[in-house]
Amino acid sequence: MRTIEQFHTFDSTLEIILVLPEGHHALWEKLCTEYSFTITHQVVAGGEERFHSVKAGLGCVSGDSLVAIHDGVRPLVSHDTIWRCFADAEEFGNAVPFIEPADSVRILAGDESRPVPRSEVRLIQTPQVFRGSMIKNAYRRGFDPSFTDDATVAEADGVKIHLTYGNRENIKITTPEDLAVAGTLAGTLR
Repeated sequence: MRTIEQFHTFDSTLEIILVLPEGHHALWEKLCTEYSFTITHQVVAGGEERFHSVKAGLGCVSGDSLVAIHDGVRPLVSHDTIWRCFADAEEFGNAVPFIEPADSVRILAGDESRPVPRSEVRLIQTPQVFRGSMIKNAYRRGFDPSFTDDATVAEADGVKIHLTYGNRENIKITTPEDLAVAGTLAGTLR
C-alpha cells in the first residue's frame, strides 16, 4: 500500500497495475477494506517467476506510454528517483536506477575470489522504466533464469540500458531485518 501511495502521490493520473499471486487476491481486498485503501488500481494474477508476473502485468498495458515496473517490496522509493526514471526514459527509451556500493566487492570463481573495483559496480533498483512497445516486445521471449530484472530481459532483446541515480533508502524488503531498517527510515510501515 505504501509503495502504491508513493507512485500515486508522485502523479495521481498514473494507471497502477498490481500483480499478486492469485491466491492472495482475497487477502489484498480484505486489507484494502481494513485500511480504507482507496487508490484506484487493477489487480492481476502473477506467475511462477517474476518474469511471468511482469509479463502478466504488461498484458494490461495499452499504447506506447512509458511503463514503470517496480517491486512492491521497495516502498521507500523517492519521488526524485521516480521523476529521474521517467524523465530519462522519455529521453533515452529506458531508465534503470542504481546506487553505488559502499562495501568492497569480490567475484567468486569456484573456491577462489578476486576483488572488483567498487567504481565498476552498480547495485540496481526499481522502478525500471521503459517505452511500452520496447518492454512488451522484449517480454515476448521465453523465460530464462538469467533474467533477474526487466533490464536483463530488455538487454536480451538488444536494448542498451540507460542507468540513472536511485536513492539509497530504496531498499528491497525481503527479510525481517530489512523491515526493521525500513521502519526506522520511514517510521512505522503498515
